[in-house]
Amino acid sequence: GPSIGLRAEMDALELREGTALPYASRYPMRMHACGHDGHAVMLLGAAQYLAERVGFRGTVHFIFQPAEENLAGGKLMVDEGLFGRFPMMAVFGLHNRPGLEAGLMGVRTGPVMACADFFELRLTGVGGHAAYPHTAKDPIVVAAQIISAWQSLVSRGTDPLQSGVVSVTRIQGGHTTNVIPAEVSLAGTVRAFREDVRLGLETGLRRLAESIAAAQDVRAELAYERRYRATVNSETEVQYVLEAMERTVGAQRLCRDLALSMGAEDFGWLLERCPGAYGVIGNGTEGSHGRPLHNPEYDFNDAVIPIGVRYWVNLVRQLLPDC
Repeated sequence: GPSIGLRAEMDALELREGTALPYASRYPMRMHACGHDGHAVMLLGAAQYLAERVGFRGTVHFIFQPAEENLAGGKLMVDEGLFGRFPMMAVFGLHNRPGLEAGLMGVRTGPVMACADFFELRLTGVGGHAAYPHTAKDPIVVAAQIISAWQSLVSRGTDPLQSGVVSVTRIQGGHTTNVIPAEVSLAGTVRAFREDVRLGLETGLRRLAESIAAAQDVRAELAYERRYRATVNSETEVQYVLEAMERTVGAQRLCRDLALSMGAEDFGWLLERCPGAYGVIGNGTEGSHGRPLHNPEYDFNDAVIPIGVRYWVNLVRQLLPDC
């Protein structure tokens, strides 16, 4: 029979846990703050159930993927031949979503999560005494002008009906109060759903940085990395997911047009090579279950684990029916 892939992540974040729960992480700066431990358990539960019972015809590849956070382990798995070694007609992922009522499920056709590109800009001028700025070439002033100009790439350079984000999240330069530094570095992230918007933002970042720096006789060097592509669901596979979700939680607990997220997922690299769909399951709205992902007080809601297991089993039985 045919084959499909089901994927869960198995990594944590560099974050100090603040839940004070009995099962909180015992390792400093290692926390399951995105629920990947819960995702892995749901997929393991489905694997155990399906392995012990006959009820489908074909092959299910259970993909336990490392390094989703920051390192794009999904891209590495694809580059190393995931789909060549394990051919599949479709691949599916599931992620919890805090703020959505526990046990509700949802999916959408087309883009569901944004790309995540990362950049670092190094500005090199001439250092000098802060009392005599005319003898220096100040990269801090240039950095301020560039940061301000970059924001116009979205507000004035992107179609208002499309979405884009340019965020500078780090600026470093100088070490004391009476010295103009010779170097300043900026770093941040770009988010978009469409490839043309993504390319426009990347091109614009470089053009503005280099031209503004050149006008002040400062050298600009931009390093830009396309680490996560947008997660884009296939229409046919979304219909399969909707049917399996409805069978699992009922039509009244199903979000058929899930809200877009500017967060990113390396599952997009799998979907670039294989049709599939990425859905969500509600983690809850109260207390630690409602805390945002990547929050030190976030806690995966164990009550949704059986729902996730049933969903995976229903999806397999739907796509690989027993003949």
